[in-house]
Amino acid sequence: MQTISETLNLLKNHRSVRKYKDQPIEQELLDQILEAGMRGSNTGNMQIYSIVVTRDAQRKKELAKFHFNQPMVANAAAVITVCLDINRWDKWCLQRNADPAYDNLLWLLTGSVDATIVSQNICVAAEAQGLGICYLGTVLYSAPEIAEFLKLPKGVVPITTITMGYPDETPAESDRLPLDSVVHYEQYRDYTPADINKAFAEKENLQLTKDLIKQNGTENLAQIFTQKRYTKADNIAISEKLYKYLKDSGFLK
Repeated sequence: MQTISETLNLLKNHRSVRKYKDQPIEQELLDQILEAGMRGSNTGNMQIYSIVVTRDAQRKKELAKFHFNQPMVANAAAVITVCLDINRWDKWCLQRNADPAYDNLLWLLTGSVDATIVSQNICVAAEAQGLGICYLGTVLYSAPEIAEFLKLPKGVVPITTITMGYPDETPAESDRLPLDSVVHYEQYRDYTPADINKAFAEKENLQLTKDLIKQNGTENLAQIFTQKRYTKADNIAISEKLYKYLKDSGFLK
C-alpha cells in the first residue's frame, strides 16, 4: 500500500504527456485502471457515466479529426472518452416500472461531475502504473461529432477525453497559482487589484510567458487567452453549438 507521502508525490508530480511510445497497454492493466476509475464517488451509486475506449489505429486517426488533429490522439495507446450517461439508468428504471426524470439541467451537471471524478481516478491510477496521460478539452468543442462517431445514443454526452500511453517524453512541470490565491477559508474572500497582481506574478514572469507574448504579438498573457486562444467569437459559437446538442440530447428544454 502506498504511504501518504507517496500518494502526495504522485499527485504533485503530474505531467501532461503528449508523446507516447509505440507500445500497447496490456488488457489486464487497462482493466485495473478503468476499475479504479469506477471506484470513484458518484451520486447515489447510480454510476451515470460510460467509458468509451478507442485503441484501433484507424479509429484513433479518425477520432483525431474532432480533436483538431492533435498528434497525441493518433499516437496514444488508448484514447478514453468519458461520458455522462443517463441512457442505461433510464432503461433500467423503465424496465422496472419506475418513471425516470433525469433528462434535465440538474442531472446534466450531476452526471458531468460524476464523469469528471471517474476521469481523474483513471488518470491517477494510470500515472501510478508508469503511464502518461493528457486531458483533451476539445471534446466539448466537437461534442456532436464525437457523439456521432462513437454512436452515443440520446442521453449520453461526452464530457472529457484522455489520451494514455507509455511516455516518450518527460515534460516540464506546469506552473500553478499560489495556494493562498486559490484556497478560501470559511467564506470567499474577493480579490483586490493587489491580490490579482500577486496571484499571477510568477506566471507572468516566466520565460515561457515572455516568449509566448513575443510570438503572439500581444501586450500580456491575459490578451493571449482573450484574443488568441479562447476568443469571444469562438466561445459564443461553441456555446450555441453545445446548447443545440444538449437540447437534442434531452437535457435542455
